[in-house]
Amino acid sequence: MGMSNGTGTGTLPASSTLTAQQKTTLAAMAEEEKLAHDVYLALAADTSDVRFSRIATAEQRHLNAVRTLMLRYGVTDPTAGKAAGEFTSSSVAQQYSELVAQGTKSLVAALEVGRGIEQADLADLRAATKNLTAPDVTAVYTHLSEASARHLRVFGG
Repeated sequence: MGMSNGTGTGTLPASSTLTAQQKTTLAAMAEEEKLAHDVYLALAADTSDVRFSRIATAEQRHLNAVRTLMLRYGVTDPTAGKAAGEFTSSSVAQQYSELVAQGTKSLVAALEVGRGIEQADLADLRAATKNLTAPDVTAVYTHLSEASARHLRVFGG
């Protein structure tokens, strides 16, 4: 057959080029996906609400997709080897602590944190796709935007 079934896409060469700023944005997207994942894991443990554990699983898939792009475009992964709640960026680490503290007050507060994370993701993804010419990166960002919109609805937004 010789046709790809979509597996092994991590070995594909870059389909385009990224500017230095777009590479920085890609690395920031990785931290943003990890932040969402790690906050949702903490809130799942605290609230026992299945929505957080299900969406944390989705965020891990999203992080893996971004990691594939970073590998393809030679971008250093700021999330590599970082345990849950650990981040390369001190501002993201601070954000994690604040979001978990806020979200563990109540289920209502946890859902509010989830909505806030997804709204921020949507805004950042919109900004990231401006002037982007790489079709593979655009496709991943589009997928992440669609997923964030779904997550926002699940969290009541």
